[in-house]
Amino acid sequence: MKKITYKQSRNGRGEPSSRGRRTFVKGIAAVGAGVAAFPFMTRSTEAHGSATGDSETLSLSNRLEAAPDVPLAFQGDKIDWHGFDRYDFVMDMQTLAVTPFKALAGEEPGNLGESDKGQLRCVVVVPKQAAPGNPWSWRGVYWNHQPQAEVELLRRGFHIAYISVDPKPGSSAELNVDDLMDELGMSRRAMSEWDAWYAHLTGRYGLSKRPAFVGMSRGGIFEFKWATANPDKVSCIYADNPGMESEAFEKLRDLVRADVPVLQVCGSIDPLLGTYASAIEAIYQQLGGRISMMVKDGYAHHPHSLRNPKPIADFIEQSVREDRPPAPAFAGERFKRTSYYSIENVYRDYPDEDTFITCRGPSFSPCYDRYEFTVRGTSMTTQVVAPNSAAAGIPWVYRAGFVFREAKVDQGLLARGFHIVTGPVGVSFLVKDWNTTYEYLIGHGFSKKPAIEGAGGGAGEVYAWAIENPDKVSCVYAENPRMHSELAKTQPLDNLAPLAKANVPLLHVCGSLDPWFEDNTLEVEKRYKKLGGNIQVIVKKGEGHYPLAPEDPAPVVDFIARVAM
Repeated sequence: MKKITYKQSRNGRGEPSSRGRRTFVKGIAAVGAGVAAFPFMTRSTEAHGSATGDSETLSLSNRLEAAPDVPLAFQGDKIDWHGFDRYDFVMDMQTLAVTPFKALAGEEPGNLGESDKGQLRCVVVVPKQAAPGNPWSWRGVYWNHQPQAEVELLRRGFHIAYISVDPKPGSSAELNVDDLMDELGMSRRAMSEWDAWYAHLTGRYGLSKRPAFVGMSRGGIFEFKWATANPDKVSCIYADNPGMESEAFEKLRDLVRADVPVLQVCGSIDPLLGTYASAIEAIYQQLGGRISMMVKDGYAHHPHSLRNPKPIADFIEQSVREDRPPAPAFAGERFKRTSYYSIENVYRDYPDEDTFITCRGPSFSPCYDRYEFTVRGTSMTTQVVAPNSAAAGIPWVYRAGFVFREAKVDQGLLARGFHIVTGPVGVSFLVKDWNTTYEYLIGHGFSKKPAIEGAGGGAGEVYAWAIENPDKVSCVYAENPRMHSELAKTQPLDNLAPLAKANVPLLHVCGSLDPWFEDNTLEVEKRYKKLGGNIQVIVKKGEGHYPLAPEDPAPVVDFIARVAM
């Protein structure tokens, strides 16, 4: 039997290596004029193992054992792993049977001797006292590499599981990095092997049906591949400078739909950050999923993890324990729920890591549920971002236009207990649709006088609705507005009297260089004051149309909260 050893360099930035049936390609693989760097594991020519092909193996995925009446306790030969009991198994690659395995005499806890041809090594490490629900984390690739997060999870009552990878047979020569990821990813047979390992642990031993995943480097390929194929069987994903197969990118939507939170820990100068981790982040955010980032300033691909693993362990533990509340009544029976949060970067000092880390995402800023649904009688959907705790009277903002992640005023209002409602707009703005949605929401307890909000051209449309419904408006807030409405019989700029008569206060935030500033906001200010109305204008000197929101949202939030609550 051959042994996988853990070779540590002077700076501690090593990853496993071995010879024989599986070999590791280390370092930098040239891709055209550029480079893509991280260690890959490929199968050597003699590493074809069982003669069972992928098509034959598909039927093996059904050979999964049923759970016993009472889950079994781990028994048999064990060795110490960082102060906890480690149990070893092997899986027959043809039958998918899992049997106990006695580690060779002298096998060190941090090393994993390789099994005979046609078998895969599997490992479970058991906590001193299992946490409720028997949570566990699952790692594929690089056993015992930077295991500090897993050791911390063991202290918190998690089991730790591992299965050796069974990569696709093929060559890594003369491939670009994306093709290499696909070539070295999971075959259909490997998927069946992971299915069988999952069934063994959840069935025979009663571990949780939704493990957390740990994937470093190439391990990201395997965790995202299996997770996207089984989104309902995953509690969360911790990915560390991950790679990913092309197919998994296309299936991230399934993880978002299953509300699987993701944490990525990356080096700021690792080539994989731009190629994979940033792409995963962008897609996940756009789809409405929860994804957090920790980018270690000045670090490359190594070392993985954090010296102090508390942030990682906290993320996993909180994700596993999370119990999302049911949807509120206003969402109806048919709705889509996604997450809304700021992606503003926070630069934090982490003394244990000897660097600052750029943090962003829902692990580092408030996160809210966004509901999308159709109100009967309207042509398009309505979106509602719900506060974590609604203020008394259920105050809300009625606005036009999608709530982007840089909407600081809306975020400040959410923190104060406001709901943020994006009214239905299809091929055009329809006042009747907004009337119907308004009646629907106040029928569910929302305040009868929301704040009205819009930016740019959207401000002109919400002004038009407010002018037709002045008794239903607490205030109007506009960012760099264009006072034009496609459907209004009289343009808002020429029809401000109903708002002034109803004593509706106005607030505009504008850049002094915005092209609409003088002919719109300054003209509104002059006319509204002449009508006896109350209007305030905050001017951002030297700024144009963007950014829309003020640098300091507090005065705007205070204004809206004062008149709408």
